[in-house]
Amino acid sequence: MIPHEEQRTVKWFLLFFYIILLGYDAFYYYIAPGYITHRKIGLPSNFWYLNYIILIILIPVIYYFNKVNKQSWIKYVFFISYLFTAFTVDILSYYGSETTYTSGNLVEVFLILSLPLFLNTRYFWIVSIGVATKYLFTGIILNTSYVIMPILLIAILSSMSFFLLVRFQGYVRAISISYDKQLEGIVKGVIATLELKDTYTRGHSERVAKYALLLSQEIGRSSKEEQKSFYYACLLHDVGKVHIPDSILMKPGKLTKEEFEIIKSHPVVGAEAVENVEGIKDYICVIRSHHERWDGKGYPDQLKGEEIPLLARVTSIADAFDAMTSSRSYRAAMPVDEAYQHIIEGQGSQFDPMLVEDFKKVFPTWVKFHEKYSMTKKWEMLKEVE
Repeated sequence: MIPHEEQRTVKWFLLFFYIILLGYDAFYYYIAPGYITHRKIGLPSNFWYLNYIILIILIPVIYYFNKVNKQSWIKYVFFISYLFTAFTVDILSYYGSETTYTSGNLVEVFLILSLPLFLNTRYFWIVSIGVATKYLFTGIILNTSYVIMPILLIAILSSMSFFLLVRFQGYVRAISISYDKQLEGIVKGVIATLELKDTYTRGHSERVAKYALLLSQEIGRSSKEEQKSFYYACLLHDVGKVHIPDSILMKPGKLTKEEFEIIKSHPVVGAEAVENVEGIKDYICVIRSHHERWDGKGYPDQLKGEEIPLLARVTSIADAFDAMTSSRSYRAAMPVDEAYQHIIEGQGSQFDPMLVEDFKKVFPTWVKFHEKYSMTKKWEMLKEVE
């Protein structure tokens, strides 16, 4: 699921969850007994307030996960907290009591029916099995057959939800594949145009994207969906160079100070060019900040240390490594071992020192890709000649 869609879904899910749970308890234990069934008004026991206390405690926890961009964790933490609290309250309220067990809340029906919205099979099984297991153990501990009806209802509702979940996943998968192909085609078209303009950087964007993706996977802080968008942004990291005059971009000698200032404008130009492109706009930092330095001496914003977005720091290492190991109009390609030493020497000055440690781990994989890429391209060129 796209991160901002996950965030929006979780927000509405939590809003309705709180409204339904509190509204149902108010109606079932206060309004209905007072005006309809004429039973005793009030909660089954004082332990019932534990439900509301946990719900209040969960609000800052939810806020924290949202702040650190862990929206996908919210639903798991929230459901597991609710499940264990509801189970504990039921046992404490009815065990050894003469009051007949009639627990359950309409919110559990909402939990089951809302499962397809998250498009997550693992979450579906956790919730479905979790709620059924809660009633099963409650029945065993309280020695009541009342739980059979809720378990049967959960089984029926879960079957309906699973059918909808599979259909929704199929629709989203088809749309996602179509969207990815269109976006990939657009990105590759732009890159092809850029490489026609600057023949010396042919393949540079593709290699940098692959290096950066491998390093990002080594760090392990992003989902597959996020890695895909990051990869596309990396492919476009130099798109702003279409704005640079050919006389500067392909100059064989050293650039003048004025010419270098023009070159330094390409991250800003590139970021502005794709700021409204869906699927990439959340990763604009990769394009704008991949020339920032850890010591603050980079460009265009002179960001320093962790002020530089993490994925831009990742791209910076990948970009520097490929630049050194690629032939340019003014120099030959550097051996990979020599480029490796330059990256190590830049630890703490040009590059994030922690990322350089990760780079050391992934370097052998980079070398294999570098060698394979070079051989593949040479083979393709031979086939074109033939």
